[in-house]
Amino acid sequence: MAFDIKLFYFFNNFAGKSALFDALIVFLVSYFPLIIIAAFLLLLYFSAYAKKEKLNIFWATFVSAVAARFVITEIIRFFYYRPRPFLAHELNQLIYTSVNTGSFPSGHSAFFFAMATAVYLYNKKWGSGFFIAAILMNVSRVIAGAHYPSDILGGAAIGMLTGFVVYKLWQKYFYLKAL
Repeated sequence: MAFDIKLFYFFNNFAGKSALFDALIVFLVSYFPLIIIAAFLLLLYFSAYAKKEKLNIFWATFVSAVAARFVITEIIRFFYYRPRPFLAHELNQLIYTSVNTGSFPSGHSAFFFAMATAVYLYNKKWGSGFFIAAILMNVSRVIAGAHYPSDILGGAAIGMLTGFVVYKLWQKYFYLKAL
């Protein structure tokens, strides 16, 4: 835990030094997730994939992200509560999040890494971009004071595992073969 807190302070100490940098972090935390989702939908809509393949990619990605964030993460938070960093430490806080929700694991991390994993398993090039986007957004959440690094890593592990499992199950049991 001591290493986690030291790493948290390493990242969080970047906040509060530049108004421009702080604005970028707030943008990455607050608005970039919406851009990531919109980019996924637009890429998929305008892609050359056949309609059934687009639907398979959409549903496997959607189920992965929702299961990681709203099922697995919430089950863990039900049994284990870790207060947010701003409740336990003095820090440079750039965003305000609910004090009622636990910090571990990061729901944003679980959602966007599940999404990136599912996309990657269908399209390596797109998936690589989504992984980069997920990393940027989630490191920004540490810099902003909303999460510890271990929250992000825990969420990422949940997301990647969920994305992989859902992809495999989708291919085996739910794959849309004809429309």
